[in-house]
Amino acid sequence: MAVTEELYRQVVLADPEGRWELHRGRLREKPPMSAEHGHVLDELAASLYGQIDRRTYRIRIDHGRIARTDESHYIPDLYVIEATRVTAARQRGEPFETYRDPLPLVVEVWSPSTGAYDVDEKIPEYQRRGDLEIWRFHPFERTLKGWRRQADGTYEEFLLSHGIVEPIALPGVRIDLDALFGDQP
Repeated sequence: MAVTEELYRQVVLADPEGRWELHRGRLREKPPMSAEHGHVLDELAASLYGQIDRRTYRIRIDHGRIARTDESHYIPDLYVIEATRVTAARQRGEPFETYRDPLPLVVEVWSPSTGAYDVDEKIPEYQRRGDLEIWRFHPFERTLKGWRRQADGTYEEFLLSHGIVEPIALPGVRIDLDALFGDQP
C-alpha cells in the first residue's frame, strides 16, 4: 500500500525524533551513520560555512526535506538553499520544512547502511528535480562523485579524489578535498 503525502506528514509530525523519508510512496527511516560519514559531513559544512554569505544562502545538514512529487520526500545529508526560501518557510510557520524547487547543491555521504539507496534511488530523484549540482562523497574511498546540470537538462558526471572542487552555482566557493579527507583534527 502506498503512503500518501498526508499520511507521511502525520508520521513525521508524530515522530519528530525519527528521520523519515518517503520514496515512491514507501516510508523509510534514515539509519544512523558511521563516524567517517560524520567526519566528511562536518568538514564539508565547516568549509561551506566559512565561504557562503548567509544573507544569500543557508546550509541545511540532515534537516528539512526536499521533494519532487507527493510520493518522494528526502532528507539529504547536506544541501545549500537560497536564504530567501528559508525565510519564506519560516514566515509561513511551516512545521514540516520541505522544498520542491531545484537547489544549488545537494550532498549525500556514502555509508554502508545507505550507499546503494543513495546512488540507485535518491540521486536519480535529485536529477529529476533539476538540482544544479549533486555530490556523493565516499569517505572510505576518499572520492567525490558529482553531477552538474547542463543547459540542456542533462548531467555531466565527474569523479575526484584530490584537489579543489568549485560548485557551479556557488561562485567563489572552493572545497579542498585533500583537507576534507585529511585526518587532521
